[in-house]
Amino acid sequence: MPEPRILELDIETSPNVGYFWGLWDQNIGLNQIIETQRVISFAANWYGEPKKNGVFYSIYDQFEHRCTDESRLAMDLAAWDLLDEADIVVHYNGSQFDIPHLNREFWLMGIHDTWPPSPYRQIDLLQTVRKVAKFPSNKLAHITEELGLEGKLKNEGFDLWRKCLAGDPTAWKIMRKYNRRDVTLLDDLYRMLLPWIVGHPNFGAYTGERVCPACGANALISRGFAYTTTGQYRQFQCKICGKWCRENKRAQHATLLNIT
Repeated sequence: MPEPRILELDIETSPNVGYFWGLWDQNIGLNQIIETQRVISFAANWYGEPKKNGVFYSIYDQFEHRCTDESRLAMDLAAWDLLDEADIVVHYNGSQFDIPHLNREFWLMGIHDTWPPSPYRQIDLLQTVRKVAKFPSNKLAHITEELGLEGKLKNEGFDLWRKCLAGDPTAWKIMRKYNRRDVTLLDDLYRMLLPWIVGHPNFGAYTGERVCPACGANALISRGFAYTTTGQYRQFQCKICGKWCRENKRAQHATLLNIT
């Protein structure tokens, strides 16, 4: 049986554009919005493949040097096709941000008559960070720097987004590097957090083999027993990623008395 296809994904979006009078503590009405937020680019890579093989799509047409509806449609179609092929999607805060934004794009652009891509499991690394560790900030930039990873690509901030929306080719080159760097960081962080992820999809369910449920390696070491209220189970640790797991059948079948 084949291994699961794991897609690492990150998007960038535009700001909402509207009319407002003040700079502090403002309530913006819907009738003050003149352009709503949209996805302007995404980068993605298949886990286990060389990072240089990663893809980048955007609303920018490099031949016309402007943002076009045709480029937006091509970008959305590419994102839909990748999600349709994926068994698992890895992201950072993607369950609240990246995936809902892409779903809105599919609806608005009528991608495949707004039918959803084939079902896929999501691994949101932000949820793992929040559950198992405590940092001053859970932003990807801070987490990756604290853990000694490469860090996000430095840029000029909002002005980069403004220049990209204006069709600046130099700004789009930086945006491409910025977006793809985030996927590289995502891959590095995923590999580091892999044994800590709770509820990770089980590789064995896809391959039908007795392998590490997290990374799929055939490198499990027997490490004693795990005990629950119902019995004793043999437990293992993966030599490759460090994930702990256990058998689903009890090692002993003695009748147990319930505590009352």
